[in-house]
Amino acid sequence: MIIIDSHSHLWSRQDTTWNGQVIRTTKNGRSMFLGEEVQMLPPFIIDGQNTAEVFLSNMDYAQVAAAVVVQEFIDGLQNNYLAEVSRKYPQRFFVFGMVDYLHDGFFDQARQLMEQGFRGMAIPGHRLLGRKLTDSEIMLMFRLMEEKGVILSITLADGNQQVGELREVIEECPHLKIAIGHLGMANPPVTPPWENLSWQEQIKLARYPNVMIESGGITWLYNSEFYPFPSAVRAIREATELVGMEKLMWGSDYPRTITAITYRMSYDFVVKSPEFSDNEKQLFLGENAHRFYCFGELPNLPYIKNMSE
Repeated sequence: MIIIDSHSHLWSRQDTTWNGQVIRTTKNGRSMFLGEEVQMLPPFIIDGQNTAEVFLSNMDYAQVAAAVVVQEFIDGLQNNYLAEVSRKYPQRFFVFGMVDYLHDGFFDQARQLMEQGFRGMAIPGHRLLGRKLTDSEIMLMFRLMEEKGVILSITLADGNQQVGELREVIEECPHLKIAIGHLGMANPPVTPPWENLSWQEQIKLARYPNVMIESGGITWLYNSEFYPFPSAVRAIREATELVGMEKLMWGSDYPRTITAITYRMSYDFVVKSPEFSDNEKQLFLGENAHRFYCFGELPNLPYIKNMSE
C-alpha cells in the first residue's frame, strides 16, 4: 500500500509571535506558546529542531513514502528551510511556501516564491478572519497560482464561516487545485458561538473537480477519545458519503500529534478499521495524494521488526 502524508510541518526553529504573544523554542521539545509552555515536539528532540531528517526516520519506520509539508503562522515563515528540504529530498517531500497575508504587499513575495520553485502556497485561513479570502491582492495571487499550476493548501475556520468566500474563489479560479485541511475541522465544539456551524459544508466544496480534502490533525481533533479514534472514523465515513473516498487524503499534522501517539498510530487506526474497504484505504492513505500532488517514483519501505516483537 502506498502511504503519503498530506499534512505535516517542518521548521528549523520556532521563533515568532502571534497576536503579540511569543512562540519560541525552549528545551526538551517544549515551546513557549501563547503564554504557556507546551510540549510542542516529542521530548527526545531536545534541540527544538523539527528537521526533515528526523521526520524521514519516522516516515521510513512507519513506511510512509512521501509527505506534504504545509506552513502555519504559529511556526513562523519557514520558506528558506523548506526550499532546502525540497532540494535535498525532492522525491520524498512536496513543500508549500507561505507569506504574510496579514499585511498588504505580500503578492510580490508570493510571486518570487513561485519563481523560486515552490509548487504550492499555504494559507492558514482560520487566522485571517479579519481579511476576506476574496480580497483583491489574495485573488491576484490565486489567479497567478492557477496560471502556473501552483496548488493551494488552506485551512478554514470552524464550520461554514469561510465556505462562501472559498466557493467564490473556486468559481473564479476553476483550475486552481485546492486542498482543504483538517477534514473541514470536523466536529467543532457544539457550544456557542459554533452551535449552528457545519463542518460538512467545507467537505461539500470537494464536489468541485479541482478541490480535495485532507485529514491533517484529525487525531488532534479527537484527542480526548484517543486510539483507535472511533469518532474520527465516523467523521471520515461521513465525509466519504458526502463526496466519495476519491476526494479524501490522509494527513498526520506531524509533529504536533506525535506528542500523544506514535506516527504510525496516526494512520494505523484507519488500516485496522472495518468501516473501510481495502480499496478505500488505499485511496485515502496514499493513492489520492500521489495523483493530486503528482509524486513520482516512491521508495519501497520494508517493514522493520521491533526488537520487542
